[in-house]
Amino acid sequence: MRKNCRIIRAAVIGAGAIGEAHIRGFQSHPSARVVAIAETNAERARVACEKYGVPEAVSDYHELLKRTDIDAVSIALPNYLHAPVALDALSARKHVVLDKPFATCARDATRVVELARRQKVVFMVGQNQRFPPERQKLKQLVETGRLGEIYHAEAFWLRRSGIPRIGSWFTQKKFAGGGCGYDIGVHILDLCLHLLGDFDAAAVSGQTFSKFGPRGLGDGRWGRSEIDPRAPFDVEDFAVALIKMRSGRTIVLRASWAAHMSVNNLDNIILYGTEASATVKPPQLIQPGRSDYRIVEIKAGRPMVNPERMAHFVDCILGRAEPYVKPEESLQVQRILDALYRSSETGREVRLKADE
Repeated sequence: MRKNCRIIRAAVIGAGAIGEAHIRGFQSHPSARVVAIAETNAERARVACEKYGVPEAVSDYHELLKRTDIDAVSIALPNYLHAPVALDALSARKHVVLDKPFATCARDATRVVELARRQKVVFMVGQNQRFPPERQKLKQLVETGRLGEIYHAEAFWLRRSGIPRIGSWFTQKKFAGGGCGYDIGVHILDLCLHLLGDFDAAAVSGQTFSKFGPRGLGDGRWGRSEIDPRAPFDVEDFAVALIKMRSGRTIVLRASWAAHMSVNNLDNIILYGTEASATVKPPQLIQPGRSDYRIVEIKAGRPMVNPERMAHFVDCILGRAEPYVKPEESLQVQRILDALYRSSETGREVRLKADE
């Protein structure tokens, strides 16, 4: 059988809400099979296996990495485990797709990128916000120069009451690394940089706030993570940054889990160009007409890559596509987030080296 016709046998590490999304994604591809789950919570593993017809579950993911019949793994674990488990999987020469954020520091993310390169396997951070067809179409429009020179962008994801379970690992720095910046800020930042085609930041000035979570306010009750009512809330629930790109562009990034807002959720990216501007939600161009401005709806065309990120990952393993999320780009996103937190801690702008 030809290589590009083979079945990719995948294992999913972590069977929470994100892990289940990974399973569904793999199962949408005709050449992929989820053959096992690694999950420390026995009941959660049992439910996922029965729900999706996965034949096996183990409590220790190392058992799966030893198996020669498993080609790829996806990692859907708390943030602090992302890099260590990815390194283990890459050392076992498995193809790896990792949920966001990449890691809890750029140093660990760099180790993952370097090992994936040495092992010559497919590695990708599954930044799902890039994949909807209308966003792929907007990316194409930007690349054709439809907006002219893009000189500034605003990227924001704001929730009124969306802290993911106060007392869970999400709200503890030792497990999460950061708060809303790592949870939803990373999504909107990655998509913005992707649309710009520019990941080379020169400087970051940022500030984080923790105003609601420590008072027990703003709980969104998302997910299934266990809660420890005694656990400290020691991450941010609001973050803002000014990012100066080496190209001369600027980006204002905002993320919040909790804030006094008139709506429950507000997320968008606005690209400001010399010939037109564009927004992601709704996907549209704003450009001058003969007598006034006009709005042009961006309609999804044929996508460049499979809109389901796990299916796209399988296509990459089979040699049918190149990773839509390149490891080096994800590493730059991690470095920018690191700089945001460092700037907030020091009260100073953080400059990034050109060769980072």
